[in-house]
Amino acid sequence: MSERMPRAAAAGTRHPRRGLALSVLIANQLLAGIGVATGMALAAILVADLTGVVAMGGLAQSASVLGAAIVAIPLARLAVRSGRHVALAVGYGLAAVGAVLVIAAASSGWAPLVFLGLAAFGAGAAAGLQARFAATEVAAPGFEARSMSLVLWATTIGSVAGPLLSETGDRVGAAFGLPPLVGPFAFSAVAFATSTLLVATLLRMPRAGVLETDAVPDAEGGPLDPASPDAGPASAGAAGAGAGSEPGGDPAREPRPVGSFAALREASRRPRSLFAILAIVCSHTVMVGVMVMTPIHMTQHGMSLNLVGIVLSIHILGMYGASPLMGWLVDRVGSVRVVLLGAAILVVAAVIGILAPGDDVLFVPLALGLLGLGWSAGMIGGSTLLTTSVDSRLRVPLQGATDAAMNVAAAASAALSGLVLGAFGFAGVNMVALLVLVPLAVVGLRMATSRRAAPV
Repeated sequence: MSERMPRAAAAGTRHPRRGLALSVLIANQLLAGIGVATGMALAAILVADLTGVVAMGGLAQSASVLGAAIVAIPLARLAVRSGRHVALAVGYGLAAVGAVLVIAAASSGWAPLVFLGLAAFGAGAAAGLQARFAATEVAAPGFEARSMSLVLWATTIGSVAGPLLSETGDRVGAAFGLPPLVGPFAFSAVAFATSTLLVATLLRMPRAGVLETDAVPDAEGGPLDPASPDAGPASAGAAGAGAGSEPGGDPAREPRPVGSFAALREASRRPRSLFAILAIVCSHTVMVGVMVMTPIHMTQHGMSLNLVGIVLSIHILGMYGASPLMGWLVDRVGSVRVVLLGAAILVVAAVIGILAPGDDVLFVPLALGLLGLGWSAGMIGGSTLLTTSVDSRLRVPLQGATDAAMNVAAAASAALSGLVLGAFGFAGVNMVALLVLVPLAVVGLRMATSRRAAPV
């Protein structure tokens, strides 16, 4: 496939340079990672101080996650209508505004405003998630997963550097007369404002949702039959991504826009697409549900805050540090196998969480590291499969709907995990995580059964 040129390229259509666009996405993801991590590192403590209720601190993460869920679909629609660079700029711009609102709320003492600011802050996370799909649109054929993984890997630097800047940001904020714990959000506002300018001025990409493999010609110049074994994974969408779908094509021939929920309904009828959706949603839900309760579980068993920080760093390293490996595996062995590998790793992590003592300094970090690694496999494998299992008409709306569903499920998981921890302990949290993976296993088994039953 890599030797064939897409039809648009054969026709002489000029596309933005892939290398430049991918470099901008990686640099921007690094900045956005710093913006998210710097502020959110102290958000729970800030909310608890403003409200005077320690339990309210847990709602800081929920407000940000719900904000990401709310803006995921509008950002996807904006990407289809105006381009990825506009959608990403709006997402990062909203996050910068959210950081300013948090500063205003803390300075005035008006607690409700801080939740609005944190919800807008979540738009930065939603834009970062959309950037992983954007990376596949500037990837050479056969390198989609690796491009996605590089963008996610850049988050590692930001996620590590962000919390390290929190104390510096607090000191700088105090020098400018800001209340305690507010200075890091000023750093976040600057990082997101820089991200907004970067993507708005430098990022230029093909039409959102169109991959290089969408319209692959055969030896005689015509598009490959989607049912052909030689067709690429996304060539089933060639009919929807032909000349009429390219920028500058005949508007009368362009496919009609599809709503996110309509795309979700249509994709849910296809086993591969449904498997991809569940891979993303289930992996993220399991990761968030277990991860947010781990620090509480560790401190309840007398483990120090320093050790908690080390364990969370191991978890983040598993999530993002191994993403290039997962991207390489997806491109080499396929998305489905990597998703199944991720599900197996998540099962092992949950079993360790059920059996390991709470003060075990070996198995608790191991469980959290495997939790992050399983998330990485499920997210990259599922996102790549989601992108290549539908045509360009459905691709971007489906991406937005899936990210919204993922964040809503994660917010619910974070909220309910506290109740489960109180009632059944950390073992109960991990048992629920195993139950969350059941739908993914059922659909995967059904997909494998139908494939065996299909005529050769």
